[in-house]
Amino acid sequence: MSGGPGIRPGVLGEDPLPGEWTGLTSGRPHVWLMRLDGLRPGGLVHDGPGPGGPTDGDAPGGHHLPGNGLAGSGLPGGGAPAGSPLDASLRDYARILDPAERDRAAAFVRDLHRNRYIASHVGLRLLLGAYLATDPAAVVLVREPCPGCGGPHGRPAAAGAPLHFNLSHAGDLALFAFADTPVGADVEQLQPAEVVDEVARVLHPDETAELAALPAARRPEAFARCWTRKEAYLKGTGTGLSENPSVTYVGAGPAPASPAGWALTDVTAPPGYAAAVAVANARGPHLP
Repeated sequence: MSGGPGIRPGVLGEDPLPGEWTGLTSGRPHVWLMRLDGLRPGGLVHDGPGPGGPTDGDAPGGHHLPGNGLAGSGLPGGGAPAGSPLDASLRDYARILDPAERDRAAAFVRDLHRNRYIASHVGLRLLLGAYLATDPAAVVLVREPCPGCGGPHGRPAAAGAPLHFNLSHAGDLALFAFADTPVGADVEQLQPAEVVDEVARVLHPDETAELAALPAARRPEAFARCWTRKEAYLKGTGTGLSENPSVTYVGAGPAPASPAGWALTDVTAPPGYAAAVAVANARGPHLP
């Protein structure tokens, strides 16, 4: 749905897991998609797609629950093929997630959002464990220094590991990207026309003009394309939206415009979504 060939990601739970972190050349990312459409409050089940949730899990909302809040959430591993590594990891989520992740999950008021957060972070740890040939629970997640202020809220990282990664989730999808140079990833649901018209004003002036030149029916897809490219790049640099979205041009057209020192690539996503990956000094995509 996002112009050009882009990257066709592997699907976690269906495609074979990667081996150890070897054989990757500079800037060639591995990209994975995880379907969360089997999630329901109270557990993971295969009963069709669920309603949309908060993008990237960045706004749990509400108050912290007593304790870790997970004892009664009931998260069986039914959202993956029985006996698969993903199924086993989901069933073992309480051991695999670290205390900070368990606390973050407990902060969600709705079971649906909590389950999506748990599943996406279990998926991240499962992939990190596969790449690094270690127990997913043994991976120590940290934050690099912010490039703007030096605070501990920059890019996520695995302590002592020779790889970079990024996670994004929106609605029923989670997107993972791995590379040996800094990498950013973003997936978004298409937004209603009124949201597009409002938010388009904060984009780079050329991007705003590109969107305005399109028929109204095509703007939501083009806006999602542009926004995922921009977020992927800003997550890759570690600045995030502390940089004004109007500063860097990434384009709203069929092909992304890569900022200096970076390569932006659209990622093939299901209908209703757009996704993109940005890699520092990239030479092209590589699929697992």
